[in-house]
Amino acid sequence: MAKPKLTFCCQTCGTLYPKWTGQCTGCNEWNTILEEIRTKPENSRYQGFAGAESTMTRMSEVTLHDDIRLSSGSQELDRVLGGGIIMGSAILIGGDPGIGKSTILLQTVAHLSQELKTLYVTGEESPQQITLRARRLGLPENHLWLLAETHVENILNHVQKEKPRVLVIDSIQTMHTSLLSSAPGSVGQVRESAMQLVSYAKQNGTALFIVGHVTKEGHLAGPRVLEHMVDAVLYFEGEQDNRYRMIRAVKNRFGAVNELGIFAMTDKGLKEVSHPSAIFLSRYSQPVSGSIVTATKEGSRPLLVEVQALVDQSNTGNPRRLAVGLETQRLSMLLAILHRHSGVMTHGMDVFLNVVGGLQILEPAADLPVLLAILSSLRNKPLSQDLLVFGELGLAGEIRPVPGGQERLKEAAKHGFKTAVVPHGNMVKKTIDGMQVYAVQSLRDAIEWFEGM
Repeated sequence: MAKPKLTFCCQTCGTLYPKWTGQCTGCNEWNTILEEIRTKPENSRYQGFAGAESTMTRMSEVTLHDDIRLSSGSQELDRVLGGGIIMGSAILIGGDPGIGKSTILLQTVAHLSQELKTLYVTGEESPQQITLRARRLGLPENHLWLLAETHVENILNHVQKEKPRVLVIDSIQTMHTSLLSSAPGSVGQVRESAMQLVSYAKQNGTALFIVGHVTKEGHLAGPRVLEHMVDAVLYFEGEQDNRYRMIRAVKNRFGAVNELGIFAMTDKGLKEVSHPSAIFLSRYSQPVSGSIVTATKEGSRPLLVEVQALVDQSNTGNPRRLAVGLETQRLSMLLAILHRHSGVMTHGMDVFLNVVGGLQILEPAADLPVLLAILSSLRNKPLSQDLLVFGELGLAGEIRPVPGGQERLKEAAKHGFKTAVVPHGNMVKKTIDGMQVYAVQSLRDAIEWFEGM
């Protein structure tokens, strides 16, 4: 074994330094450089796995097989994964502590264990803790195998002997390999451990689930290359004090990105929500100002969500702009458009915006409903509860069409909405029974409609 060498490594991007420094020049992050002891093992060359000899193949001779997707036991999780679990795929799941990552994986592997051999590798909990959770959730225990181990080489020895079809690693930050001498959770250990596990899954057709920790900023801890190695990256969204949990696919090689699955946390684990639009809508006894409903497209389906705005006189010289569920910078841009093209001033006002239910709206279709909600709060003029609004706003004050307009209107009609204000480009050719649709081309048209209602 060579003499240990002291280095300093950035825990975000993996850049190495001969001495400590405050800011990493590779990713420009501050206070992410930690001391590591690196040694070069005698047998440091990665040997791979038996039967993994590589050969060149002409593209015309490649045999294509239809993707065989296995159901995870949850329609919402299958939706996020693109239709189900593909054997040989590697799936990375991240989220805040206690949000439900281990719970949903335990439910999934317990369902799959009835037909396939599964192995749940835990590096954070004991087998007794996993068993207690399974019994509390009422899950079958007979065919689910558990392994408490953090050494990657030992894990691979077990899986090469037992040949499980589904493998869960909880979590990757607790794993370590003998190829490196740094501590578990370091950039090098996370990268090398994940590389060996993913390589085994690809070569043996094993479905691999990896649990990843997140930083205080909400990003996956460890090197960015970890997300490039896997086939799908799923993020848990939602607050721990909220009974609803959302899983979003930010990367998926076998399905659509930004697909959203919605679950409810119960005493029996995570249960899928069959009608998700209903949980984002608040039904008031009387119309209230500053509240409006919009339809956002999350993956392949539209969801109805309520946007709330509160405009109040500011008591400070610097009015506040706060948005929960939307980008604050986009809110500032929309307020500038509102002033420039309609003369409505909010310079001396505090503007607060909230998306009900904890959902993050990532598309610009909420621009028009945001401004109408602000106008409703500013003038204390309630909007109808059966009104739906969506549309993207340009800097010139034009209202641009959004994709999937017909699907959004049909979803609103199912929930009893009678009126809709949409961009002119989304005007439907066929009328929707029970719904009156108004088309607007500019912000000025929308404000004229608002004042005349």
